[in-house]
Amino acid sequence: MRAQLDWSAARTIAAREFRDRLRNRWVLAVALVFAVFALAIAWFGMAQQGSVGYRGIDVTIVSLSSLVTYLVPLIALLLGYDAIVGERERGSLELLLSMPITRFELLLGKFAGLAAALAVSTALGFGAALLALSNELDGRDAMHFFSFAGSALLLGLAFLSMSLCLSVLARNRIGASGLAIGLWFLFVLVFDMVLMGVLVLSNGALGSSVFGALLMLNPADVFRLLNIFSSDQVQGLYGLATVMPEQMTSPALLAGVMLAWIAVPFAVASWRFK
Repeated sequence: MRAQLDWSAARTIAAREFRDRLRNRWVLAVALVFAVFALAIAWFGMAQQGSVGYRGIDVTIVSLSSLVTYLVPLIALLLGYDAIVGERERGSLELLLSMPITRFELLLGKFAGLAAALAVSTALGFGAALLALSNELDGRDAMHFFSFAGSALLLGLAFLSMSLCLSVLARNRIGASGLAIGLWFLFVLVFDMVLMGVLVLSNGALGSSVFGALLMLNPADVFRLLNIFSSDQVQGLYGLATVMPEQMTSPALLAGVMLAWIAVPFAVASWRFK
């Protein structure tokens, strides 16, 4: 086995994955979904309160955060769940591994290509929304919107890394798809309900530090926290800001936790794939 990583081999796999997503118009479809929902929420997010129109970047970010929490993890999981197991079922995995490429390089190339497709679709979608709202935004608002889009991409990469891990562990594509949907339900729907139940049953005995640490176990919650504490104005719109310990509200710390959610599942996938 080669001791040195061959970046050209990983780039070749990444380019192939990215071209496949471009060829089947996956990138365009996701970008269109992001753009339409972002614009709809920016202009009609307050319709239930009887007002229509742009209400400011902070209200828009709060509304978009809820959408991204549901949509981006699902897209990322569906994007990567068959990356390895699909190749195995088609019989092409053995062919790939017969070439001068290591398993780590193959896995890295797969992740990089899928991550590039997710990044391009995110940039195009939110970029189109930003362009449409350009007359409503000043420099500070634009930077806030860029940071929000970046945090959405980090969330997507975390779930993409988990989906790649599932693809390595699963025996077939059906099992991988079931695990991916189960993971989405766990982190997006079930986790917070269970956490709220634990808080109620503890009668306030659960300290804020423990509560904050438990939130770090869910990348969707880390994404919410990252956007809450990136702006003083947004903090005022969330009650969660009042119960988080101050030492856990640093955007740099939260970004580091999100990066860990990207790195750890990929490391597990690499270990198991070998």
